[in-house]
Amino acid sequence: MSAVAYKWFTFVVLVLGGGTIFKLSSLKDAFYVPMQEFMGLSNTQIGMALSVYGLVQTIGNFASIYLADRFSKRKMISISLVGIGLTGIYISTFPGYMGILISWALLSFWGEIVYWPVLLKAVRLLGTSEEQGRLFGFLEAGRGIVDTIVAFTALAIFVGLGETAFALRGSILFYSGIVIAVGIVSYFLVEDDKVSQEVLEGKVSQSKVAFDGMLKAIKMPEIWVVSFMIFSVYSVYCGLTYFIPFLKDIYGLPVALVGAYGIINQYGLKMVGGPVGGFLVDKKFHSPIRYTRVALIIAIIYMVIFMMLPHKNFNVYLGMVLTLGYGAIIFTMRAVFFANVDEIDVPRDISGAAMSIACILGYAPQLFCFALYGYLLDSYPGFTGYQFVFSCMIGFSILGVIISTVLLRMVKRRKAMVQ
Repeated sequence: MSAVAYKWFTFVVLVLGGGTIFKLSSLKDAFYVPMQEFMGLSNTQIGMALSVYGLVQTIGNFASIYLADRFSKRKMISISLVGIGLTGIYISTFPGYMGILISWALLSFWGEIVYWPVLLKAVRLLGTSEEQGRLFGFLEAGRGIVDTIVAFTALAIFVGLGETAFALRGSILFYSGIVIAVGIVSYFLVEDDKVSQEVLEGKVSQSKVAFDGMLKAIKMPEIWVVSFMIFSVYSVYCGLTYFIPFLKDIYGLPVALVGAYGIINQYGLKMVGGPVGGFLVDKKFHSPIRYTRVALIIAIIYMVIFMMLPHKNFNVYLGMVLTLGYGAIIFTMRAVFFANVDEIDVPRDISGAAMSIACILGYAPQLFCFALYGYLLDSYPGFTGYQFVFSCMIGFSILGVIISTVLLRMVKRRKAMVQ
């Protein structure tokens, strides 16, 4: 097998892992009611499990700054996938409430702390600087495809087995089995990290190399600026969730169309936005930072015009098209925002630490954005509440434009110093 073919075959394996590892932690997406009926969980208990997941993720990502470069990505990826699968097998026994809390804590540990930063590191190391947009874009699109196929297959298993407690166990075991299988395949196809000559000769330990790399990443200001740029984009992305109630409340979106819109909004745009964003970054802008700035400016203009439109005079299908159009812009940025790490010339041996820092700050909006947007809608009923939400999204977009402008200047200054 040629080097190019091997690279893309490895990439497919990474996509399979990225598209399956979070299905168990997102079990509620397809099986919320069955979880209540057959596992005896209340709304509060399911919510608490998700809160535990988020808490472990937030605290644990600080540890991943060190862990992501301390151990081989081949071992980290395969072990975490198998760990997720084994946790899923335990969940299929329908443990008590405490067992559920422990399970979701483990799902967060394996998926968010051990796996995700290392996956991003592995994807970055697969290609050159000229390929980063396409790699991360196709990663997002591929995950969307795998996510959709696996979710619908699990749902088919549940229906085919009679929608009983046994059927739910079957679906959970399917999720568990497929992620374990991908973990085993990953062990044989994902390469080990390259170890420095000093480590090979015993002059320094791998632990010290990882610790020094962590400190190096923490002291690199460009990594933090990139993380805040991701933060701004993700804050806007969180707002896309509220297009569903917006269409329902303002346009009278029929219940029959809610599910279809949700699938297009989450899976369809991901599959389209990834390749489009990657192509634009690599072939047109030759810079993920520059593309992000332009896309954010377009998003600002789009949303300002959108807020001024006479929505009550439009039919629901036009409303769907308008909101999906805005979502498509955001998804092109979301697909490639980790490609920015390469543009700031982060040394490849600290890629894991850099990605971990980006995850800590970049995903931080999920800790407060949903609560903020929900509060605004509850406090200001009707179109006024949505105007406040959309205004916040514009504000985060403006913040992103400012940060990306600062970052471009930092990159230009760094290149000038090198020359």
